[in-house]
Amino acid sequence: MRTLDRIVARQAAASPDRIAVDAPDAQLTYAALEARSDRLAHRLRALRGDDDRPVGVCLERSATLIVSLLAVLKAGRGYLALDPRQPPQRLAELLRDAGCDLVITQRALVGRIGTDVTTLVVDAPADDPAGDPDGEGAARAVPRPATTGSSTAYIAYTSGSTGRPKGVCTPHRAVIRLVLGNRALPLRADDVFLQFAPAAFDASTLEIWGPLLNGGRLVVAPPGDLSPAEISALVRKEGVTVLWLTAGLFHAMVESGTADLSGVRYLLAGGDTLSPGHVDRALRELPGTTLVNGYGPTENTTFTTCHPLTAATGGGTVPIGRPIDHTAVHVLDERLAPVPDGEVGELYASGLGLAHGYLHHAGQTAERFVANPFGPPGERMYRTGDLVSRRPDGVLLFHGRADDQVKIRGFRVEPSEVETALRRHPEITDAAVAVRGKPGADRHLAAFYVGSQALPAGELRHHLGALLPDHMIPAAFVRLDPLPLTASGKVDRAALADVSLPGRPELSTPYRGPDDGVEGWLAELWADLLELSEVGVDDDFFELGGHSLMAARITSEISVEYDVTVPALTFYQRPTVCELAEFITAARRETEARV
Repeated sequence: MRTLDRIVARQAAASPDRIAVDAPDAQLTYAALEARSDRLAHRLRALRGDDDRPVGVCLERSATLIVSLLAVLKAGRGYLALDPRQPPQRLAELLRDAGCDLVITQRALVGRIGTDVTTLVVDAPADDPAGDPDGEGAARAVPRPATTGSSTAYIAYTSGSTGRPKGVCTPHRAVIRLVLGNRALPLRADDVFLQFAPAAFDASTLEIWGPLLNGGRLVVAPPGDLSPAEISALVRKEGVTVLWLTAGLFHAMVESGTADLSGVRYLLAGGDTLSPGHVDRALRELPGTTLVNGYGPTENTTFTTCHPLTAATGGGTVPIGRPIDHTAVHVLDERLAPVPDGEVGELYASGLGLAHGYLHHAGQTAERFVANPFGPPGERMYRTGDLVSRRPDGVLLFHGRADDQVKIRGFRVEPSEVETALRRHPEITDAAVAVRGKPGADRHLAAFYVGSQALPAGELRHHLGALLPDHMIPAAFVRLDPLPLTASGKVDRAALADVSLPGRPELSTPYRGPDDGVEGWLAELWADLLELSEVGVDDDFFELGGHSLMAARITSEISVEYDVTVPALTFYQRPTVCELAEFITAARRETEARV
C-alpha cells in the first residue's frame, strides 16, 4: 500500500543521514524526521485513538510544520492545514466544516484557534537547536494504520460559489501521481525544493512532498512575507534546484532580477495567466533553467497539465500544455461531446489526480465530478469550468472561465462568497463584486454595494478582514443605488465593468501632497499601480487597496531606481509614502557615508 508516510519511511531507511528538512527552527535528517514524527503520531493516537476525523495543523513555516503533517498521516488521519494569517472567525468556520476537534499549533497562535477544539502545542524549546517538542527519548515506530492510496491525505479549502468555502478531499494516490514518476517534472534525490507557499494552499503539496518522497532536501522559508530580493537570496544561499511560484510572484521575481535563480533546474510558474513578456525575459536570462507553465485546479491536485517553455512566446498566449502522467483531459461541449481541435470547449480532467470530492457537499460533488464516458465504468472526470482549445499537436490554450470564478494572486475566488460577507455589514443591503485589471498580478476585485450612505473603505476592509482571507478583500469599494440588472433580473456584471472607480478612496487620513523628491516618485508609482488619480504621503498602502504582490513590485522598482533593498517586513512597518521615503533616504545616506 503506497501512502505518503510509507514512502517517506522508505527514504529514511535507505538514506537515514541525508538531510530531509532545512528550516529556521531545525535541520532534520530523514532519520530525525521519522523519529520526531513517530513521537508526535504516538501522542495523536493516545489523544484520539482510531478516530478518523481530520486533524487541524495551524503552524508557521517551520520544521515542526513538516513533522506535524507527516505525524498526522502516520496516525492514520488526514490533515487540514490552516493559514495562521487568516482571521480567527474564518479558521473557526473551516474547523467546524471539516469536523476537526483537535488542532496542532504553537503557543503564539493558540488564541487564534478558539475554544471549541482541543489544541496540541508543539513549540520546540528555545534552548534545543535540534528541536524535540514531541517528547523525550528514542522514538518507537508507530503501528501502521490501515490507510491506503485512496485514503484522504489532506483537505484543502477553496472559495465556494454558495458563499461558503468548500473542502476538497485529496487522497494519497493523487499526491504520489504528482511527484513520483512524473515525466513533466522528473525529480531526483539531489533536488532541493523551497517551501514558500502557505501549507493551506495546494501549491505546498508539490513543495513539501516533492522532495520528501524522492529523497531530496526541503528548504523551509522563514515565517512571514519575503520580498523578491529576499526569496532570490534564499534560493541562491540554499542551492534550490526546483522552485514553484504563483504567476504574480513569478512576474515580481523576474522584474527584481534573475541572477540569483541561475542554479534553479526547474522553475515552475502558474496559478494564473503568465505574462509573455516576463516569460521571454526569464528564458533569455536563465538559459540553464527549464521554465514550466503549470496548470491545474485543487480538485485535480496541483497540476493537470504542464508546458515546458523552450522558445520566445512572440507576445502570444502562453500555452498550458499537455496532461501530466496518469492524467487525461477532454475538451467538451455542453453535451459532453469532444470539440474539434482549434475550437473552444470546457476542460474536463480524469485520472489518478482526482480528489474524492467536496467534504459534506454531495450535491456539489455530483455536479462537478461527473461520470467519464471515455473511461472504464465507474471512472469520474472533473468539470473544471475552464475554457480551452487544443492545438493539432495536443497542446492546450487557456481562454477564460465558463462561470464567474476568478483568480486573484493565484487563489481561486468566487465573487459570491465576497458578496455574502459584504451583505453581513449592518449598513449594506446588497452587494456585487467584479474583477478589474489584466490577468496575473494586476487583477483585483472591485466591490459595489447598496446602502443609505457611502462607507469609508477602511471600515469595509476591516469588516471583511474579520471574515475573509486577504486575497478576497476588494481593492476598491463603490456605493451604487441600485445595482445594474439584466433583463432577467440578475446583476449585470458587464455594466459593473464600466463603472468608474474612485480616484482616491475614503481614508482615515486627509490628503497631504508629496514633495518633488523620493516622495513624489513613490506617490506617482503607487498611484499608477493602484490605478488612483493621486496618493497622499500619509495614505496607508494597504488601506488604499494594496497587497503583498504589489508591495513586492514596488520594492523591486525601488531597488532599480535607488539601489536600496527594502525588506518585506520594513514595507509592512512603514506602509505610507512618507515613512518609506524616509527609509530610502536614510539608506542612501548610509551607503554614501561608507563610500
